[in-house]
Amino acid sequence: MLTKEDIIKAQKEWAEGIIKMGKISNDRLSLESFVSDFLDNAYNFQADVLFKPTKAKAEQFRNDKESATSYFIAGNNKKCEEDEGFALSKWLKVTFNNSNIIINQNQGLAMGNYTFENDDTIIKVEYSFGYIKVNESVKIILHHSSIPFQS
Repeated sequence: MLTKEDIIKAQKEWAEGIIKMGKISNDRLSLESFVSDFLDNAYNFQADVLFKPTKAKAEQFRNDKESATSYFIAGNNKKCEEDEGFALSKWLKVTFNNSNIIINQNQGLAMGNYTFENDDTIIKVEYSFGYIKVNESVKIILHHSSIPFQS
């Protein structure tokens, strides 16, 4: 059974992964290998994932591993032209602030704000994540994030 603690742990590992991508971004081969493993461990791309990243406009949805890789680290083989590599901003801190977590046996939902910080920027982003427990691993099956509405 999935627990709130499982989700909080998965969020912490996700945040650490985003930070690490920025730290190793100068070594492209290591970065690509790490991102491939990160996506395999954090997301359920072996089955189905719904992924709507924050900074996506022309290609709004990234429901496969290749387009998720493009969003996080772009590069020469980026699948979506608009991608600049969100994780390459060298985030120093990623903080989840859950509004609520709902558990239904081996699936769960979390909604709230997360904040990304580096030397120059602090970005507050709204998120909804869906998780599933598969063979004792917690995987993301829904990732939707957006910048809060500004009038």
